[in-house]
Amino acid sequence: MPRLLDLLQMMLRREVPPPPIAELVGFTITAVEPGRAVVELEASERHANPMGTVHGGVLCDVADAAMGIAYASTLGEAETFTTLELKINFLKPVWKARLRAEGRVVKAGRTVGLVECDVRDDEGELVARATSTCLTLRGEQARGR
Repeated sequence: MPRLLDLLQMMLRREVPPPPIAELVGFTITAVEPGRAVVELEASERHANPMGTVHGGVLCDVADAAMGIAYASTLGEAETFTTLELKINFLKPVWKARLRAEGRVVKAGRTVGLVECDVRDDEGELVARATSTCLTLRGEQARGR
């Protein structure tokens, strides 16, 4: 099994397709390096809640993707992970904007990791901040994930 970082960089170069959630939500992976990832979304009416602003679940999806990719980029061969906890603070409403979610690994321990993400609009304003706790899986636990 190749390292997840190699697979993620292949996605970035469009050598392999992105995960299905990227197509469903409409985000693209724009940067991947060890411990860091950037996901971007052109938010529009299709991402709106009944009040017309971008749905909080969409913001959570792009933050979760950026954090997951950032954490995955730190894993070795035959390792995967699962999310134990995800928390997000919504700081500013967004209607239409190019959103940029930057995930950064704060701590990658042997078993548990902490990741954070800032979601900003096209003016650089902080829209949301998220954190995620991840559990690294190895051996039989990692099989099929």
